[in-house]
Amino acid sequence: MALSSALLDQAVDQLATLPGIGRRTAMRLALDLLRREEHEVIRFSEAIRRLREKVMYCTECCNISDRAVCDICANPARDHTMICVVEDIRDVIAIENTRQYKGLYHVLGGVISPMDGRGPDELHTQELFARVGRGGIAEVVLALGATLEGDTTCFFLDRKLQGIVPKVSMIARGISIGGDLEQVDEVTLGRSIADRKPYEQSVRR
Repeated sequence: MALSSALLDQAVDQLATLPGIGRRTAMRLALDLLRREEHEVIRFSEAIRRLREKVMYCTECCNISDRAVCDICANPARDHTMICVVEDIRDVIAIENTRQYKGLYHVLGGVISPMDGRGPDELHTQELFARVGRGGIAEVVLALGATLEGDTTCFFLDRKLQGIVPKVSMIARGISIGGDLEQVDEVTLGRSIADRKPYEQSVRR
C-alpha cells in the first residue's frame, strides 16, 4: 500500500528488514520516531551509526567489543585456563546472566551446517585452535545448542582438540533437543554449566 509520504514509506521499508519486524510493526516504530523530539531521533540514529562503525571483534575470543581485546578477555579475575565455546554473542550474554561461569569464551560465529554450505572454515575454529595451541588452557567447554548442527560441531571440535587440551567437556543436557541457549532459562542453563561432563561421556549417554 502506498503511503502519503515517500520518506515514511522508505523508513518503514528499512525497519521491516530487521528480523522479526513486519510491515505493521515497522509502521508503528516509524510513526513513534516521527512523534519524538528531534534530538531524541538524532541520538537514536547516532547510536546505530556508531554501533556499525565502531564495534569490532575481540582479537582473542571473536566476541563483539569496543576495543581490540574485550573486557572479559582482559579481566584478570577471570579463569584464563578455561574456554567456553559458544555459537554467538547471544550465548555469551545468556551464560553470563547465570553467574555460574568465570572462565573465558570463544565465539564461533555459527555452527557447522552442510545444508547451508557452512563448514568449519567458515567459523572461527582456527582462532580457537591457535588459542589452545599457545598453551595454558586446562579445559574447553562445548556450549552449543542441542541441535544436529550443534552436535556435529561439538563432534568436530572434540576430535580436533583431543591431545591438545587436557579436558574437553560439554554442558549437561538440561536443555531440550533443538533448543538454543538464548531461549533457556537462567537456572537451567546455570545448572547445565555447573554439571558439565567430559565430552566422551556425554556422547555415550
